[in-house]
Amino acid sequence: MASPTEFVPTSSLGDALVILGAAGIVIPLFARFRITPVVGFILAGVLVGPFGLGSMAAQQPWLSYITISDPGRLAPFAEFGIILLLFSIGLELSFQRLWQMRKTIFRIGPMELFGGGALIALVLLMLGNTLPTALALGLALALSSTALVLRIADTRTPVGRAALGTLLFEDIALVPIIFLLGAMGRGDQAADLGDFLRTLGMGTLVIVALLGIGRFALPRLFAQAARTKSPELFLAASLLVVIVAALVTGAVGLSPIVGALVAGLLIAETDFHTEVEEIIEPFKGLALGVFLLTVGMSLDLGVVWERLWEILLAVTLVLSAKALVTGALLRLNGYRTATATEAGILLASPSETTLIVLASAVTVNLINAEAAQFWQIVTALGLTVTPLLAILGRWLARRVDRAGAVESHPEDSALHRTLIIGGGRVGKLVAEMLRTHDKPYLMIDANADQVRESRQEGFRIAYGDAARSNALARFGADQASAVILTMDQPVAVQRMVRQLRRAYPELPIIARARDASHAAALYRAGASHAVPETLEASLQLSEAVLVDLGVPMGPVIASIHEKRDEFRAQIMEEGELDEKPQLKSSSLREQTGG
Repeated sequence: MASPTEFVPTSSLGDALVILGAAGIVIPLFARFRITPVVGFILAGVLVGPFGLGSMAAQQPWLSYITISDPGRLAPFAEFGIILLLFSIGLELSFQRLWQMRKTIFRIGPMELFGGGALIALVLLMLGNTLPTALALGLALALSSTALVLRIADTRTPVGRAALGTLLFEDIALVPIIFLLGAMGRGDQAADLGDFLRTLGMGTLVIVALLGIGRFALPRLFAQAARTKSPELFLAASLLVVIVAALVTGAVGLSPIVGALVAGLLIAETDFHTEVEEIIEPFKGLALGVFLLTVGMSLDLGVVWERLWEILLAVTLVLSAKALVTGALLRLNGYRTATATEAGILLASPSETTLIVLASAVTVNLINAEAAQFWQIVTALGLTVTPLLAILGRWLARRVDRAGAVESHPEDSALHRTLIIGGGRVGKLVAEMLRTHDKPYLMIDANADQVRESRQEGFRIAYGDAARSNALARFGADQASAVILTMDQPVAVQRMVRQLRRAYPELPIIARARDASHAAALYRAGASHAVPETLEASLQLSEAVLVDLGVPMGPVIASIHEKRDEFRAQIMEEGELDEKPQLKSSSLREQTGG
């Protein structure tokens, strides 16, 4: 057994150290300067990769602790990050929304991909490349980055929806593109039409099977996981579904990301999609960071410096051609000038799947290894500048068409509705009153059986654990007209009030309180209104007895409202003052019958 001084970290532990260290430095550092961590991860990859400090690890062994000499070891984790990203995209969609986007996916998407590819191929032909090589490079470089664009764009906006539609078509078209390159190939690896048709047929059968089985099995699987109240089991079920779907589609020759997208779509149709999205978010972010690290590691700074002007010219060519084609097509298909401009520039960079297509083109001898390395560097640089393209696109869109700024707001499906936390007796009563007055609402409850029963009774309700830090943000708390906390859990309610007030300073927060003392604590935590059960019970008893004694209803209601306002003022005063809190609470309890 080795002594502590002889300990040498395994490659996997060393890689984990670098990845976690990069995440721990990059994310807070770039967030401090309000810069997307995408650029930071790529730069970190350049620094710790085989062409950066990793190239000196042989001379300086201590560098092996903080560098990665073989980026290939990270490839499975990078692929998993992209799979989780497509899975989360599916969670944000639905089959109905996908059908509404069919024009963008199956009309604009093909024109954008093949139009951009044709323009790039034409320029490459003029530069002396052969037709097969130019077509292969054109198709590879015409793909846009799903991983980065959809992390930057809000898919609820016109720009985000346009980007999502074209990117979905590109992901679907990846397998046909690879087969097309195989058919054009000049070697033993060339593919034939029969292989393609077999893959297409098997892929169709697998997707149909996933849709059929998933609609039946997934609601039951996640309902059972929800009943256990175990986040670990919920996470395990989520990862199981996405990995099985990706493996099955990959086994028949389709891209694993197609299976991940289908899995996300299926879960989006269940009551548990928001909870699943919340749980996998940290894993998706870290795995995507690994992918960005591998992009940075592929940049050979020596080659970049030697061929700097050629590389810059190639990057400019690709970005300009794609922005021009995409923007023009979106404008011709009815999008506003501002939207078309911003989306065109955002989709201008190459894709992570460009690297896959380039590798396939090398395999079938359409391009040589040296040319592939050159275009891989162009792709990596294009990915690096994607966040800058997003900023440029927004700025230019405002300049081109200032009226287009109206379109940048998200869809209003979650706008100005009241969020009711808790689907029990009190929550249902509040929902009924809102429904009576035609006010939009959404109840949220973490009990799967309660969600099912309430939905059967006609209530609008979603499954979700509102106590999670970002859960209410996913339900649109930033656009809500109010949040009402109806749970009979004093400590949890007080904690949620404090979190909500910190995150949304202007949001009206109405909370159910157990008694006057609890109401005062809720006011201190930031509640707009806190309603003690004991106070309301006392007022209702008073109202009933006064009416029975013959007092007219009008004066009774007026006096009840006056007394309620008086008690509320006293409770709010108690919440604001620190002096003798126990004495004031006792006094209030005596007055309200608590």
